[in-house]
Amino acid sequence: MTRSIPDAAVLLGAVADYLESELLPTLAGYHRFQTRVAANVLRTLGREAQLGATHDAAEGERLRALLGHAGEVPALRRELAVRIADGTRAIDDPRLLEHLERTLADALRVNNPDWIGDAEAGAPHPSAR
Repeated sequence: MTRSIPDAAVLLGAVADYLESELLPTLAGYHRFQTRVAANVLRTLGREAQLGATHDAAEGERLRALLGHAGEVPALRRELAVRIADGTRAIDDPRLLEHLERTLADALRVNNPDWIGDAEAGAPHPSAR
């Protein structure tokens, strides 16, 4: 019989849930803060495990379209940065701006989904209010 193994996002979420619901209430001060940080890191890693490959593939497609050739995403990122810096790629190019916006939105979906959720809803983030 084949066993079903939970994926990384599920496992990381389970550990974060334990830290937040079971361990955090028993702690105070420094250890409480560090445990909260650890839970947040685990949740970020879970989102990266869940969304990272899709985001990377989409970014690669956009970079290849912008630069006009194939390549590995890190090299394409560096090339685009050089072209922006040396002026061979106009910073106000609508396709470039769309790429940068989508790349930033994908990064926020992993690193701080509350920010992107507020922005997509048209509301300022609570820290900006």
